[in-house]
Amino acid sequence: MNIGEAAKVSGVNAKLIRHYESIGIIPKASRSDAGYRVYSDADVNILAFVKRARGLGFSMKEIKKLVSLWRNRSRASADVKALALEHVKDMEQKVEELQSMIKTLRHLARNCHGDHRPDCPIIDGLAQ
Repeated sequence: MNIGEAAKVSGVNAKLIRHYESIGIIPKASRSDAGYRVYSDADVNILAFVKRARGLGFSMKEIKKLVSLWRNRSRASADVKALALEHVKDMEQKVEELQSMIKTLRHLARNCHGDHRPDCPIIDGLAQ
């Protein structure tokens, strides 16, 4: 199938398909006699896999490793699990950081009068 069809079936836009190909996430597409990229069902399956992995917040480096593990039928599931659990740990740390930022901003906003006066604890807090 051509890149437009592959994009439609996989849900990944053509620009990203070309990018994934350029960084080795998917194999280089074969070319038609006219020079157009031609994608197989296997390529489209990889694209859909990548889309799902991106939806779960995996980095491109992690996705490249996941695709490699997925394609390797002799892989150890422990390797996949370790990668997923490391990603969970990173996400939990980001959640904690976001919660801390929310707490700080709420505190600053609570202490701001929000009126016509120029003094503002939010600005003061950011200036520290």
